[in-house]
Amino acid sequence: MSTPANPKDLSVIANIKGLVMDATAAAHSGHPGGAFSSCDFAALLWMEALHFAPDFPKWPLRDRFVLSAGHESMLLYSLLHLSGMLSMDEIRRFRQLGSLTPGHPESHLTAGVEATTGPLGQGVAMGVGMAVAALQEQALRPLDRLPRIWVLAGDGDLQEDVALGACQLAGHWGLGNLVLYYDKNDIQISGPVDRVSSLDFKAHFESMQWEVLEINGHDHHELRQAMELATQAERSRPLFIIGQSTMAQGAATMEGLAKTHGEPLPAQEIAATKSRLGLDPEASFAVQPAVYEHFNRRLKELNVLAAGYTPPTALQQAPEIAWPTYETGQSLATRVAFGQALAQMAPKMLGLTGGSADLEPSNNTGAFAAAVGEFTRNHRSGRNLAFGVREFPMAAILNGMALYAPDFKPFGATFLTFSDYMRNAIRMSAIQKVPVLHVFTHDSIFLGEDGPTHQSVEHIMSLRAIPDLWVMRPADARETQACLRLWAAQGHQPAVLALTRQNVPTLPCTEDAPQALDAKVAQGAYLAWKQEGSDSTLAPLYGYATGSEVATLIKACQGLAENEESLHQREMRVYSLPCWELLDEQPAAYKAEVLGPAHARRVSLEAGVTLGWTRFTGLDGLTMGVDTFGYSAPGSDLARHFGLEPQQVQDRIAAWLNGTQNPA
Repeated sequence: MSTPANPKDLSVIANIKGLVMDATAAAHSGHPGGAFSSCDFAALLWMEALHFAPDFPKWPLRDRFVLSAGHESMLLYSLLHLSGMLSMDEIRRFRQLGSLTPGHPESHLTAGVEATTGPLGQGVAMGVGMAVAALQEQALRPLDRLPRIWVLAGDGDLQEDVALGACQLAGHWGLGNLVLYYDKNDIQISGPVDRVSSLDFKAHFESMQWEVLEINGHDHHELRQAMELATQAERSRPLFIIGQSTMAQGAATMEGLAKTHGEPLPAQEIAATKSRLGLDPEASFAVQPAVYEHFNRRLKELNVLAAGYTPPTALQQAPEIAWPTYETGQSLATRVAFGQALAQMAPKMLGLTGGSADLEPSNNTGAFAAAVGEFTRNHRSGRNLAFGVREFPMAAILNGMALYAPDFKPFGATFLTFSDYMRNAIRMSAIQKVPVLHVFTHDSIFLGEDGPTHQSVEHIMSLRAIPDLWVMRPADARETQACLRLWAAQGHQPAVLALTRQNVPTLPCTEDAPQALDAKVAQGAYLAWKQEGSDSTLAPLYGYATGSEVATLIKACQGLAENEESLHQREMRVYSLPCWELLDEQPAAYKAEVLGPAHARRVSLEAGVTLGWTRFTGLDGLTMGVDTFGYSAPGSDLARHFGLEPQQVQDRIAAWLNGTQNPA
């Protein structure tokens, strides 16, 4: 027999449910059912166990609450309102243009929202990342307390493999500061969960080295016991709380119905439910004054504590890094240059943390791992993370790490072709404006014998389609360093770094001192080679390339200048375009300079799909690339097959120019 709940607690819960009903009804959309079933846990947690200060939403000592079931956003907004962090006007504007209460919580938008959630499962993985970052930070610069990470998940979250993959790592790493509450109401949009799952979650999580509790998610005594266990000072395992609950618990006639998951309750049901909960059925967006007092009885002291807190020293100083140097003409893969730079950054940038998805030798992260040590259950100061073959969980975990500590700079590495597995988490990096570096080696068909399953063709262009993401494809070792420095120098911009497996020459155009080279690369495009034209009647030739193709295009144009009698008097320019997104940020005058005069003839070269390159070449320009899948063969054979050798590129440009009427 359950212990009777405190009437004041029940009043808080009833008022939260009232706000959930009113806001979803006013918006004509939303998800009230799960917010109802999770409400007992969430309300008690925020009132009694969650360590946070509403007046100081970025207090470093605060616990983090991640609503992985982001569709239950009105539950979170109601909690933020009761704690004084969100106005009633914003509650009324739920899901409206420009409000602080969008359909799913957004961390960069609304104070008190710790992570942007909605794509199911990723909140769980970000919570794992936050727990890792908290333990790393405690080892690097001990705080007065170790913050705890609380994650609220639903049935859908735990059907996503990204969540279960991250949870496997959480158990392996022994993240005792992580609590995952599973609101198990057994209902999802399409109906009962037993239509799609018969997993024994208790056994499954115990096999992943979690401590597991099974409780009644509406019994306040059992909920408090679970929270007491979760807040024990020393824990060696993450805690998984299975709260058996009822969808839309407390609704007048619609408890347990799948219809309540994704649709507002009907007006008649809202009135009847309010009456059942002891609320005024005629009042909307109303909270009884005593509810605020009861909800905040503990938070006033936490505000005082946070007000007197001295922030810790930042991990990200302005370090003097001994960047590796290279001779012009020296040939090496940009993935190798990345690994060498990373090893030098490691001891100077204490917030630099991350690892590879089981590709350390291929991604060249081994030297970094040796320099910083591996993060394990027994070594919390290690900053190398062995993610295993878990690309999607890796990317989502990195997002959580970046969200946890502003001066952490997380990175993760794999092959470019596997960016498809990670894409939604990369997108979430961009939406949340977190400085995660997604490193992708083996960036084209030139990886060779592994064949088309591993050869990236469409991936670079696909990643460029994601807003607010730097996609950086450096031309050589020195440009690789510049890309790393640009990423490391800021705190809000996620980036992709695409690197070669094959060796490429170190170019004369990158001989500048680091600061000067950084300034060129920061423009997104810069002049890599030119020939001054002696015949002004000839239209100038403008060429554009990225990565390994910059050297190829330069060599091809040099061949044109030296060997084509009709071309050696033509003005020619080749631009390296390491980051289109940075070019987009430049003044119109600079972008016009890169494109050249209206009558210029323009060509592009990239070992990937040509889709999108017409923004530089125009519809009448020449775009050279790979518009089919690759083949299993040595990289040199593939270059020849696809016409990407310098002589082939030279011949193709010459034929194209000679076959086109001179517009000058």
